[in-house]
Amino acid sequence: MNKLFTGFVVSLFAGPLMAQEAATLPPLSSLSRAVQESSNRQPAIPRLEQDKEAAQILADFEERSGQKPNILLFIVDDMGYGDPGAFGGGEAIGAATPNMDKLAREGLKLTSTYAQYTCTPTRAAIHTGRLPVRTGLIRPILAGDQITQNPWEGEVSLPGALSDNGYYSLLVGKWHVGESEGMRPHDIGYDEFYGYYRAQKEYIQAFDAHRYPDLVNDPDKLKRYNDIGADDTLTYGLKDGTTEVVEKVSSVQDMAEGDGKLRDYTVKRIAELAQNDQPFFLTHAFMKVHADNWPSEVFRGASASKYPYKDAIVEVDTYIGDVVQALEDAGELENTFIFVTSDNGPQMDSWPDGGYTPFRGAKGTTWEGGVRVPGIAYWKGVIQPGRVSDGLFDLMDLFDTSLTLAGIGTENLPDDRYYDGIDQTSFLLTDQGESLRENIYFWLGSSLTAMRMREYKSHTKIVETDASMLWIDMAKLIDTALAPWLFNLYIDPKESYAVGHRMNAWQASMGAEMKAHGATFKQFPPKDIGLN
Repeated sequence: MNKLFTGFVVSLFAGPLMAQEAATLPPLSSLSRAVQESSNRQPAIPRLEQDKEAAQILADFEERSGQKPNILLFIVDDMGYGDPGAFGGGEAIGAATPNMDKLAREGLKLTSTYAQYTCTPTRAAIHTGRLPVRTGLIRPILAGDQITQNPWEGEVSLPGALSDNGYYSLLVGKWHVGESEGMRPHDIGYDEFYGYYRAQKEYIQAFDAHRYPDLVNDPDKLKRYNDIGADDTLTYGLKDGTTEVVEKVSSVQDMAEGDGKLRDYTVKRIAELAQNDQPFFLTHAFMKVHADNWPSEVFRGASASKYPYKDAIVEVDTYIGDVVQALEDAGELENTFIFVTSDNGPQMDSWPDGGYTPFRGAKGTTWEGGVRVPGIAYWKGVIQPGRVSDGLFDLMDLFDTSLTLAGIGTENLPDDRYYDGIDQTSFLLTDQGESLRENIYFWLGSSLTAMRMREYKSHTKIVETDASMLWIDMAKLIDTALAPWLFNLYIDPKESYAVGHRMNAWQASMGAEMKAHGATFKQFPPKDIGLN
């Protein structure tokens, strides 16, 4: 165990529980319905009949279509839970989202979808099926960071596994999980990459004298900043190592038009890929609505609010509609599983250039506002329209679920590391599907801070801010005292008043679950790549 590996889990390693191997652990708690079938896999709730039904759905689809399904992931950057109309936002808060709303209405709306607390960890989790604390990708890699080892070395990536099994894998848009050779999308498994390595703010701050006057207007600082040498391009890459600069970002407006270019590329590639017999895995990762949002000329003032963030929401929603239409035009819509989500909660530090959540906290925290995100699963003709579920879904589950959709499964994954994702195929596809996930564990960097189980959420550490909405720039991480802060999210979704042991019978069970989670780090030590 790395000495820098801090938080609640560290204190667990001294306990008698640690003497047991994970494979011999008894049921984790009296509250748990989950079963651990392997010592290196997250326990899951058995849904055997549901799983059989989903397997038949996939078999029928393959017989009917003659192929495995395409998989399309839309990842919006920093969109809040309450931004889409289907989740309480939309027109009511000045930015209509008819395309996301339509997918939610005609598919499955997931009201308890969870991301990590910030962007890089979420993207790493989706691509590996493992908590970021296990891979070392616990926060964004920033210009000037000295990485001690390649976190992708030895990892099984989702695009790589799919590519090795007959899929064409393509990432269009934001990456933000490493820009050095060996860490780029086309190095870690994607067959093709067209996009940006970093967040849009990082491309434009050297040109934005209004927001960063002390940088732009100071020649010495500006030179030192530019000398860091961070990538400033729209890049095209292929798995064979081909890496080409499409264009350099040289102004604020270049970045403002970035998502339009990504939209054009995805639409073009869908039309081309549809001509092949090969199924595709496509991640379309938006640059917006991460601050700093500058509107595309086409969408300037497009929202009812007229604010740049809201214009960006309208732009993103429009492009989602355009890509779905491209699938329809190519005859691929009924062959494609689609998932729409955000990589974390809204960045309230940049308000009003930030999104909306009805929950406490924001990006940078493990309060609901920081990690609970919109989730929409859509597959025309397969997922029953109008479904809504509060079943737990972690974005890591897209790893296992995608492997199952592709007919690969997870049985052959390495057994020398722990996998936190769960195959949720049957939850998403069957008409009465229920979640197979019992627990979601929340980490802030290398500290375990909270866990949700059913409708309960227990915090052992909390993030507090000394300034309204500054959940990153003026926040602090605080230990709870004698007892964890236990909330019932069904009666208190804003996590404002802990029910604790005085009003809840499951405090000990929740603690046992967190201890068992901590035990997995003893048997399967995490990487430290220098981001602690």
